[in-house]
Amino acid sequence: MDIKTATAIRRLRLVSAPEAVSFLILLLCSVLKRTTDFNAVPVMGAIHGVLFILYVIFWADAWNRAKWPLGTAALYFVLSVLPTGGFFAERKLRRASEDAVIAARARQEGVVKA
Repeated sequence: MDIKTATAIRRLRLVSAPEAVSFLILLLCSVLKRTTDFNAVPVMGAIHGVLFILYVIFWADAWNRAKWPLGTAALYFVLSVLPTGGFFAERKLRRASEDAVIAARARQEGVVKA
């Protein structure tokens, strides 16, 4: 994995957890709007919207650079629209990037010929 691919995956990983948190807070604000006089939906909706757009842009870049199969790319996109999916995406992306670093070091040291 080259540095640009690793960077694209890292960006996607770093935005996935905040996007998931903003989605959960937006859901909470929606409930509070209907049950109380508290209305933070416009503000939280805008924040979540920006984070979701960033997630989609970073997802497309990571898919393009990492050459993921369609199933893997679809999984990461579906995780972005589930309320807690961003947490699972972050965990999977962290594991994948750690595995790629280990593989790159092994190739560099001549342990693995690939």
